[in-house]
This record gives sequence, C-alpha cells and structure tokens, in this order.
Amino acid sequence: MLRMPAEWAPHERTLMGWPARADMWGPEFAQAKADYAEIAGAIAAFEPVLMAAHPAQEAEARAACGAGVEVVPIALDDSWVRDSGPIFVTDGAADRRVGVDFGFNAWGEKFHPYADDAAYAERVLAHLGEERIEAPLVLEGGSIAVDGAGTLLTTEQCLLHPSRNPGLSRDEIEAALIERLGVERVVWLGQGLVEDHDTDGHVDNIAAFLGPGRVLIQTVADEANPNWPACRQNVARARAAGLEVVELPLLPYVEHAGPATVVPYTNFYVCNGAVIVPVGGAETDAEALAWLGELWPGREVVPVPGTSLAHGGGGVHCITQQVPAA
Repeated sequence: MLRMPAEWAPHERTLMGWPARADMWGPEFAQAKADYAEIAGAIAAFEPVLMAAHPAQEAEARAACGAGVEVVPIALDDSWVRDSGPIFVTDGAADRRVGVDFGFNAWGEKFHPYADDAAYAERVLAHLGEERIEAPLVLEGGSIAVDGAGTLLTTEQCLLHPSRNPGLSRDEIEAALIERLGVERVVWLGQGLVEDHDTDGHVDNIAAFLGPGRVLIQTVADEANPNWPACRQNVARARAAGLEVVELPLLPYVEHAGPATVVPYTNFYVCNGAVIVPVGGAETDAEALAWLGELWPGREVVPVPGTSLAHGGGGVHCITQQVPAA
C-alpha cells in the first residue's frame, strides 16, 4: 500500500523553489531571495537540496545558493513548493515511490498567473525521473499533516473552502485523501490563524505532528488575542480525536517593512537530523528553540530567518517539500 510517510522519516532530498513573483514580494523581494538561499544552505548541511529556478533567474539562484545546493531551471510563478509541488507516497515492501500531483489553483485563484506553478509538480517529477499519479483534487501540501501511522490532520477552513473543490462534499474529500495518501482517517481542526489571509487557514501554521498520534498545536496565552477561540477549539478537537496534544502558547508578532504579522514556530521543517525553525528576532525565540529541542531529541534545532517569509504569506515549511528515501 502506498502511504505518505511522516516528515521525520528519512529523506532523499528537499525540494525548494527560487522566489520569482516580484510584485507579490514587493520591497521584500531581495530579502526573500537572501533568506531562501540561507535556508537552503541550512538544510543542505543535513541533506541534498534541489532548488528549482525560473530559467531567467537560474544564474542568480546559483550564485546566491553556492555549490552546496543543486539549482535546476524550471519555470515558476513563485516559490511555495510545499503547496504547488508533488506529495510523495511510498511502499516500503515494494521499494516504490510515487509523486502525487494534486491540482493547484493559487490558493483559490488569489494570485495570477499561476500556470507554471500548477505545472511544477509534473515538471520536477519528470526531472527526477519519478513516477507520477494525478489526483483529481485541488490540494496544497501546507493544508495537511500526517503522522505516518494513518492519521491526517487538516482544517475545515481550508479544505472545505468553496474556492478549492466546490463540487465535492466533506466525505468525498476525505475519501480522496484516504485513497491518494494512504491514510486511515482525517482529523478536522476548525480555523487557522486569523493573520493567515492568503492560504485560508493552512494547518502548518497551527499544528505539526511530533510522532504517531502526538501533535503540537499553536495556542496563545492571552485571551484577548483574536486567535484564542479557534486555538482552544482546535485543541479540544484534537483531544476528542484521541490525539496527544502538546500546546505551544508562543506566537510572536514582528514588524518589518509593513504591518505586524506572526512568525509561527509551528511552521518548522523536519529534515535528516535537524529541525529548521523560522524566527523573527522576538524575545520568545530562545524559549521556543529550547522547547523544540526538547520535543525533538537527537535533532539539531536550527533557527533561520522567518520575517520576510511571514510577510510573504508563509514560513519555512511552506517553502520546502521532502522527498522521502525510497
């Protein structure tokens, strides 16, 4: 049976994409590219990184990333490969690995053009020589999390949003996820972060599995925070589903070339031997990094710049996609 492995399972490599949409990033464009290069280098210290770059930006990406990161020319509209890239499933017994190519519509038609991003999964799979299965479902990788033992976590806000799959019922969406990703059940949280305007409540901004049946969920300490009600409901739903919940009550707000936004620590990326964590210079950064170190024993916790990513609409998890070891 083909199943999506947990993120902490061994990786062959990490996929990334070079920022391409200048008008979306605005004054953050140069900083975003510098931060992508730094994050790619941090991951490359633990596993190979394949950076796709628009052919017009290939030389720039090579110069910025250096010899430690493989850069390949693939046309992109932008760089959130967690959402536009393939999601890999494997069958250990048969030594088979397949890239599932879900539909991508730029988070409900929010950004145009997006034809190259919609084709990215097929193109990168062809470059890698990987088997591809097309899935008749619009789905971004940041909208789901799996524990590798049969449970998938998502939010109603995103997967039931009318801009994704308006012709499908909740039960039909569940059935598609179970069939394509090899999970046994879907646990539905409610809402994502109030500040998450672009993705309609992606789960990777509010939750991450720590192990089979064990999940880290974003909460807030201040009842006046607008995220308080949704966070409490998400914790209650996860516990009602039988999951062991670890709460993360640290949600830093940062100001940088625009209105204050959040840099959620839950938007980390687990690679071989490390946890790559976005930080924004908040006073809670050190506490969060220490806590994550306790939650991920045996892995190095590596802080990387998260502010420009947050203003662009995401975090470290959003710009990476793991290729599990075959």
